Amino acid sequence: MSVSVPAPAPGVIADSVARSRAFDVALVAAGSLFIGIAAQVSIHLPNNPVPITGQTFAVLLVAAGTGLLRGVAATLLYAVLGLVGVPWFAGASSGYVSATFGYILGFVAAAAIVGWLAQRGWTRSPWRTAAAMVIGDLAIYAIGVPWLKATLGVSWAKAVSLGLQPFLVADLLKAALAAGLFTGAWALVERRRRS
Repeated sequence: MSVSVPAPAPGVIADSVARSRAFDVALVAAGSLFIGIAAQVSIHLPNNPVPITGQTFAVLLVAAGTGLLRGVAATLLYAVLGLVGVPWFAGASSGYVSATFGYILGFVAAAAIVGWLAQRGWTRSPWRTAAAMVIGDLAIYAIGVPWLKATLGVSWAKAVSLGLQPFLVADLLKAALAAGLFTGAWALVERRRRS
């Protein structure tokens, strides 16, 4: 008599696909490219060096979908290639983008945190997915806003008004959108596992 043992549930969405070293490398490269493309969705605010972009959302999606190591690798690859000249920072810029480089460093921290949470099942619940996205945003701001303050030589109040306040509503909307996306994605993964 044979007993059928179900395959273990994947930790993150990317784990639901057959894994290999080549697959992981491709995911990291695709994640970096996705972040770079999302950065080109850029709205410049008057008198503000920090634009509204799609890159934050892309960073959080990549980390939540691929996990800690692949998410961090994708954001590091994005940062390093942008520093050496690939024009995929916001507005097709590259190199050391002084005032906003703290946000790019924050992407790596956010990817680590959100990827770690995702591996522990946080993307399987809409509320926990939204919470992971908000925590990831906070990590980005925790590095980006002080960097902005130091680079521009402005007060804390000015740094917060430039580098945090204009983005809060959009961040909440992105967290809600991510909650819906991951709820749907996990439903598809579970349906595929059962069939």
